[in-house]
Amino acid sequence: MPPPSDLRGVPLPVQPARHGGAAVPRPVPGLLVAAEQHLRIGSPAAMADAVTRSHLDDGRCVGWYGPPAPGWRVAVDAERADAPVPPALARRFGTADFWARWTRAECWCKLADVSVAAWWRRHGLGTPADGSAIWRTLWVADLVVTVGFAPTLPPRDLALCDAESRLARLSPEQ
Repeated sequence: MPPPSDLRGVPLPVQPARHGGAAVPRPVPGLLVAAEQHLRIGSPAAMADAVTRSHLDDGRCVGWYGPPAPGWRVAVDAERADAPVPPALARRFGTADFWARWTRAECWCKLADVSVAAWWRRHGLGTPADGSAIWRTLWVADLVVTVGFAPTLPPRDLALCDAESRLARLSPEQ
């Protein structure tokens, strides 16, 4: 069974109709359903203008060329479907559906801006069930590709806890 946010066979969420118009699909699920149309494979130089990219071990690059989705960040990760699973990773995570699980975890790492090692300690090659991001894993040519979206977080002073944020330290005259 695919992960809950993988869109295979899932109906698109729709925004309610406004001013008597027809209901329309929300942009991010719609982008994921049509992901194949927004992916390109080529050299890193050819993919330089992609919104986001994933570099493969054979020198190719996968680029995302979808339209902007205001309020969302996008990430892509790709691996060769026939690549052997490194033995140490096979022992740790198993080989069943490995590259699909790997590319999903890599997308989450990119979206959360955390290292793979930190991700493994917390989630293994799994994905959190908090519903904050959505993704689709698909097979394109000889590749396993995952495209993921996560809501853009509001800007804030992330270096400090809320009680110590620079805004809390401003004097009344600032």
